[in-house]
Amino acid sequence: MKGGDGIDSALIVSHSVKGNAYFIDVLRAFSCAKIVTVPSCAEARQTLMDQFYDIILINGPLPDETGEELAKDIAFKGSCQVIFIVNTDYYEEMSAAVEEFGVITVAKPINRAMFWAALKLAKAAHFKLKQLQSQNTQLTQKIEDIRIVNRAKCLLISYLNLNENEAHKYIEKQAMDLRLTKRMVAERILKKYER
Repeated sequence: MKGGDGIDSALIVSHSVKGNAYFIDVLRAFSCAKIVTVPSCAEARQTLMDQFYDIILINGPLPDETGEELAKDIAFKGSCQVIFIVNTDYYEEMSAAVEEFGVITVAKPINRAMFWAALKLAKAAHFKLKQLQSQNTQLTQKIEDIRIVNRAKCLLISYLNLNENEAHKYIEKQAMDLRLTKRMVAERILKKYER
């Protein structure tokens, strides 16, 4: 998604020509740069193996499935937002089935203001999810850095007869002197002593 402008890419899963035209029109108004349409859940799954989309609209039911399982699968596996469009008669049932996966459900017939609000909600949720994924990646990296530095400290303790504080200071000093990160110094220590 663009930083505040709109949605960069969207996949429309719908076999309705009229529905596709409507969704494309609204997405273009929402500044969507790339819009791809497929007529079935099977084709959507195939397309998603090769390409990532910021948002996926599923206009159920589809010729091969209701769209419920596809919506859940996509929302569970990826970082894209899913809007599941269903007939009013099935709205409550379908919404209850997919909401715990973070899928936004919209009832047909669609009113433009309601659909626009769903897109804005999807965009906000997408940004929040990206933010959380970034924080998670940073935390995972920090944990890995700490693990590698601790392994290096253990080797220094073992091979150079240093205590933990001395091993820590040794790594910090090497990092400052060589202008490297503590992890890089630790990796050098691992290469030298782990064989």
